[in-house]
Amino acid sequence: MPSIRPLVSAVALASSLFAASPALADTLRIAIMGEPASLDPHQVSGVWENDVVGDLFEGLVTEDAHIKRIPGVAESWDISEDGRTYTFHLREDAKWSDGEPLTAEDFVFSWRRLLDPNTAANYAYLLYPVKGAEAINKGEAEVDTLGVRAIDEHTLEVTLTHSTPYFLDQLSHYTAYPLPEHVLKEYGRDWIRQGHLVSNGAFKLDQWRSQNRIEASKNEYFHDADNVALDEIIYYPIEDRNAALNRFRGGEVDIAREFPTQQYQWLKDNLPDETHVAPYLGIYYMALNSREGHPTSDVRVREALNLATRRDVISNNILKIGTIPAWSIVPEGINDYELQEMPGHDMSADERMARAKELLAEAGYGPDKPLNLVATYNTDDDHRKVMVALAAMWKPLGINLDLRNAEVAVHYQNMRQGDFDVGRAGWIGDYNDPQNFLSLFETGVPNNYGAYSNDEFDALMDQAAGTLDMTQRAHVMESAEHVMLEDFGALPLYYYVSRNLVSTRLTGWEDNIEDIHRSRWISIEQ
Repeated sequence: MPSIRPLVSAVALASSLFAASPALADTLRIAIMGEPASLDPHQVSGVWENDVVGDLFEGLVTEDAHIKRIPGVAESWDISEDGRTYTFHLREDAKWSDGEPLTAEDFVFSWRRLLDPNTAANYAYLLYPVKGAEAINKGEAEVDTLGVRAIDEHTLEVTLTHSTPYFLDQLSHYTAYPLPEHVLKEYGRDWIRQGHLVSNGAFKLDQWRSQNRIEASKNEYFHDADNVALDEIIYYPIEDRNAALNRFRGGEVDIAREFPTQQYQWLKDNLPDETHVAPYLGIYYMALNSREGHPTSDVRVREALNLATRRDVISNNILKIGTIPAWSIVPEGINDYELQEMPGHDMSADERMARAKELLAEAGYGPDKPLNLVATYNTDDDHRKVMVALAAMWKPLGINLDLRNAEVAVHYQNMRQGDFDVGRAGWIGDYNDPQNFLSLFETGVPNNYGAYSNDEFDALMDQAAGTLDMTQRAHVMESAEHVMLEDFGALPLYYYVSRNLVSTRLTGWEDNIEDIHRSRWISIEQ
């Protein structure tokens, strides 16, 4: 089993970088996976940002500890027979953390801002089911044409372009959170600064010390404040998972998100009650840059890379934490959806390597012309191991990888700019629907890091969006994924499991497939 001993010296370093907080009775201390790029719900996209923003804000719909969707700011809603009109009835006691009333107009303002192309929100497309949303986001219509209106202070009407069965799930996503119009009008882009930020969730921001800590305290104006047990939360942004593990072992944090996989066996043997591993709605994959001028714009190269990748070795011999080798983008367990798989998944390893060699030769690569690729990943020991493994697997084919790592925000910024050939990426389902995964490969979507574009795929996705029958809709999306997989639009590696360390002094933590854990449900045993 891996030894924990070499990691112990990191405790002193981690403690010097992040001032430790004592285990206060009603203070929850969480090691999140990185420094948030923002706390603006329209500007964030990472799981670590969701951990914070989801505690500070609440949408029309929210989730309980088991991830069941429950009323949030809206205490109830009505849906028209055709599934296109939603009428939300907001809580009359809904307030912002500064005591100002939260009204339906705040949602109108927020959603218009989200879809304004000047906002450049990564997840604006999640609201595309709303009438006019896509045209607004593409600069083809004015924001006041959006199909959302405040009937009165406590009633919000939303009109959709077509029936969208997963719409309520989408509304629990932070993209759809309300923003305080009165604060944004006063401070503009500075509204998220400490002392300015006003929120409506169970907690409010007290302090944000970049690369050190974020402190939040109970929001006394939250509609369910009486049932929130915690007084304070401290989030520590620690990208080094080994350092986070050591802080957990030292009693400096109560929750450590995504412990390092190489310590799994030790943790299972020595901290079984604290070690939580559970199925997770997510995919780990390599984006393949389809932009002109990159070798991976050639489908033969993309196919060769997929065939030459031993997914079973990565899951079973390198990570060894229960991940499932993946030959598709949509993971197993999606509602009413049949698993699709790439060509070659049923070939032997030797057959795949032989075919990969033939494809590279057809593309013009061989002993006299090696294939040199820039492979990028965000700094993390597990990601590094995966990249090193890929380099070793592809080396016999004459493929040379130039491995480059960067801090997580920089890594994803570089990928959006196209500065890579092969780039590490991952996606966690925002809702249990195949559209959430397949939309990553629609032309022009911000999170389409490889700039993959296929007219047939796009047409099928558009067809699915207008299909009301759920069974037929699933079949159309299965066809869309089949087209993308036949085109080798990405390199899926494995389906995720969630990995968390949770102190036994906490109650209310529930493992769930979305790995969302709002702090309002957690309490600390005295």
